[in-house]
Amino acid sequence: MPEQNAHGLPVGDVVPGWTPRPYPTPVTLTGRHVVLEPLDVAHAPDLHAALCDEASRPLWTYRPTDPPADVPAMTAWVEAYLAAPGMETWVVVPAGGRPSGLTSFMRIEPAHGQVEVAGVLYARHLQRTPATTEATHLLMRWAFETLGYRRFEWKCDSLNEPSRRAAARLGFTYEGRFRHHMITKGRNRDTDWFSVTDAEWPAVRAAHEAWLDPANFDSDGRQRAPLRPPGEGRQESPVIR
Repeated sequence: MPEQNAHGLPVGDVVPGWTPRPYPTPVTLTGRHVVLEPLDVAHAPDLHAALCDEASRPLWTYRPTDPPADVPAMTAWVEAYLAAPGMETWVVVPAGGRPSGLTSFMRIEPAHGQVEVAGVLYARHLQRTPATTEATHLLMRWAFETLGYRRFEWKCDSLNEPSRRAAARLGFTYEGRFRHHMITKGRNRDTDWFSVTDAEWPAVRAAHEAWLDPANFDSDGRQRAPLRPPGEGRQESPVIR
């Protein structure tokens, strides 16, 4: 039973010693498969090459804008990203490669220890590789263990099935659907919400690390066992390589 206050009303648990958390100003985060670097306008040419060719246009389906037409337009797009309040962004650089994706923090609330990973965009050659799993893992580990946050969110268009599967696969718990949440490119967007809490993080981290372990991959880079984060209500997803 919840604790009651002096008025006989139920109240939440005390969070011992809570103080506001640091603001997550981007730092470089390095893993085995990927490096996350703070976004800079110097990344624009590589990002345009990786994300804006004709074959990559489907990647922008659920984003609020279409891909920039050329490098100057991508530079302006990056500048707008950097100027956006309350958002911090990294470029995703696979080991030995060039910047090939983006990932951001939004809905940053240090007073409550809450942050959302958002704006995730990976080049086609980066998808279904260990680098994408490790990219989100590095951000989660930094938020929970270095910054001391309590809640890590993932949201996506309810029609974006690859994003929904990725959230489930990475150990996020589905929390519900915000209907008529946004209008994107003139169309309705219902938004699905997912989260991992600090209490869940140790088990989620262990599942990530077991999957990312080199012993989980054969000589051709194929996974031996799929990522199966613990916890009820997390759906199975197709094999990810």
